Amino acid sequence: MAEAHQAVAFQFTVTPDGVDFRLSREALKHIYLSGINSWKKRLIRIKNGILRGVYPGSPTSWLVVVMATVGSSYCNVDISKGLVCYIQRHLPEGYGPYQTPQTRALVSMAIFSTGVWMTGIFFFRQTLKLLLSYHGWMFEMHGQTSRLTKVWATCVRLLSSGRPMLYSFQTSLPKLPVPSVPATIQRYLESVRPLLDDKKYHRMETLAKEFQDKLAPRLQKYLVFKSWWATNYVSDWWEEYIYLRGRTPLMVNSNYYAMDFVLIRNTDVQAARLGNIVHAMITYRRKLDREDIKPVMALGIVPMCSYQMERMFNTTRIPGKETDVLQHLPESRHVAVYHKGRFFKLWVYEGSRLLKPRDLELQFQRILDDPSPPQPGEEKLAALTAGGRVEWAQARQTFFSSGKNKAALDAIERAAFFVALDEESHCYDPENEASLSLYGKALLHGNCYNRWFDKSFTLVAFKNGQLGLNTEHSWADAPIIGHLWEFALGTDVFHLGYTETGHCLGKPNLMLPPPQRLQWDIPERCQAVIESSYQVARALADDVELYCFQFFPFGKGLIKKCRTSPDAFVQIALQLAHFRDRGKFCLTYEASMTRLFREGRTETVRSCTSESTAFVQAMVQGSHTKADLQNLFRKASEKHQNMYRLAMTGAGIDRHLFCLYVVSKYLGVSSPFLAEVLSEPWRLSTSQTAQFQIQMFDPNKYPNHLGAGGGFGPVADDGYGVSYMIAGENTIFFHISSKFSSSETNAQRFGNHIRQALLDIADLFQVSKANR
Repeated sequence: MAEAHQAVAFQFTVTPDGVDFRLSREALKHIYLSGINSWKKRLIRIKNGILRGVYPGSPTSWLVVVMATVGSSYCNVDISKGLVCYIQRHLPEGYGPYQTPQTRALVSMAIFSTGVWMTGIFFFRQTLKLLLSYHGWMFEMHGQTSRLTKVWATCVRLLSSGRPMLYSFQTSLPKLPVPSVPATIQRYLESVRPLLDDKKYHRMETLAKEFQDKLAPRLQKYLVFKSWWATNYVSDWWEEYIYLRGRTPLMVNSNYYAMDFVLIRNTDVQAARLGNIVHAMITYRRKLDREDIKPVMALGIVPMCSYQMERMFNTTRIPGKETDVLQHLPESRHVAVYHKGRFFKLWVYEGSRLLKPRDLELQFQRILDDPSPPQPGEEKLAALTAGGRVEWAQARQTFFSSGKNKAALDAIERAAFFVALDEESHCYDPENEASLSLYGKALLHGNCYNRWFDKSFTLVAFKNGQLGLNTEHSWADAPIIGHLWEFALGTDVFHLGYTETGHCLGKPNLMLPPPQRLQWDIPERCQAVIESSYQVARALADDVELYCFQFFPFGKGLIKKCRTSPDAFVQIALQLAHFRDRGKFCLTYEASMTRLFREGRTETVRSCTSESTAFVQAMVQGSHTKADLQNLFRKASEKHQNMYRLAMTGAGIDRHLFCLYVVSKYLGVSSPFLAEVLSEPWRLSTSQTAQFQIQMFDPNKYPNHLGAGGGFGPVADDGYGVSYMIAGENTIFFHISSKFSSSETNAQRFGNHIRQALLDIADLFQVSKANR
């Protein structure tokens, strides 16, 4: 056991002659190396803090300014206009060799140069922030870039050149602007017009007008003040009230999943696959700690906010009776592992050295080979994280606040992340469509007690070596974990590799202490609570219908030939499919990001528009010409793209109304308009999965190296959740969720409608199959 191994480092016995100390030199060596590693990390953080603080400046640029000042002085040119002499006169008097006139002159020039350098950095940063506040480039048609945007792009490239670290641009990003109330109200009314008849729309218009004239100005003042004071006027309230205060189970309702590469497999050895992936993930964490990751850039020049990455590792959601808390630790040297009802603590470092993939494979294989049975109450313990949050908070306080239970729970909650070793095998077989849905179901909820749903993410390893992620949502949004996942999968395939027999490369260190089995003392009362949580989670999981499929006929390549946005194409197809499925339109949620702003997260695009409904109705009627349908489709597509751009640039609808609602609650005032807006159900909730955020490989050279994206549970009991990934030029993956308990929904039926809608829209543009 790792702890036992370390414990023998320091032993003592009491003798008549005093206390006899015995020290293990080997263990002390590991302690010494661990301390050295900690100090290295501190120094790296200090260095990164300095480099980040002076970006786009650098020590080299400071030296250039100093040399220019000194050089001009020796040429009898005073570029300081007398400031160096002024500084020299006011330096404190002293004695010794360092107080000669020459030394005082050099110190004065260094001080002056530093001031000039810092002033230049401040000027460049403010200029860059001003440039990044310009979003006109987003609203220009592809291939029709204006002269202003070209000049802007050149300036941004010049000011953001060099080698920026992950957080170098954070202070240069603009703040999320607060939209005006009239603009938000107008966009809101426009979004609900196709969903309401004349009477209901007139009523909503009256409520909105009353709110805009009476209560809104007061609420808006507080919101504007917060936007001045806080870094982001939305993100902290969004995290707290949408995520952390939610009392329903995280499983299905909040957590989401991500799939592995589905068209290739490099090994069937479960432990070997984990050895490579865990090594890659900890390598990524080390790069994250050192800020040695390039910031994600839109168009290759516009930086996006990276703050969500800070809590990717060493993070756990701690349950509370009223609200949860995110616990983030600066360091963790182990991962928590679950297998066959047992929990283990697996060290990923030996002293200051990260274990090699082959060593990690050995450790995971030791867990797989361990024949010990679960302790009483241990097998289904994680069901507490899958049930209600209040019940979990009470159980945690009652049964896990002291003794060995607290120590074992700490080992899980303080782990870098959680690893689940499943006994089932899952993979995608294109000849068996149901295989992808079963794979998704296993990732979304498993058996309700083999995932720790509170951890920032759970790495799931199936018996055949296929992997996946189950991710807690409050700490970050899907593109963030997607960035890690792309790195891990790419590193696994293109940098680490396997032997011919499917094992990790290299030789294992057989002297490593085995993983530590966590010890529990779970009384019968706690076991009853665990069983109750399990029953809640089981009922929730059994009610989820998940239908995942690969759309083969075409992908991004054909859509681009239709001269439209791929996302708009899919979203309009979803509207057509939903109308065919339900015979009506519904409020539709599409997630958009606001990471062009500091600490930005998401905004809602209301995809059901008057333009899209007009197109859908014309398609269903069947009496319009193709030219008319094409014209209606282009109007709907342009409208959707414009709404998406508005959302990305801080001019969305829902986050503004949400924050106004929060302010109203703080002030103790009520608004019928806000109450109705915030209670409207999203019966169609959609999201596109990001891909190729980092260039680990050329997708054109390796077209089969594709993940299938991921998915989430339905937001409304009588609605659908749809996640899709436009996977390259020739295919699209869909993940559709609904509830069996709703007689109005059927995920597979809706999926078939989506297939047909995509084909019908493509046929409008008469793109031949040869060109697909």
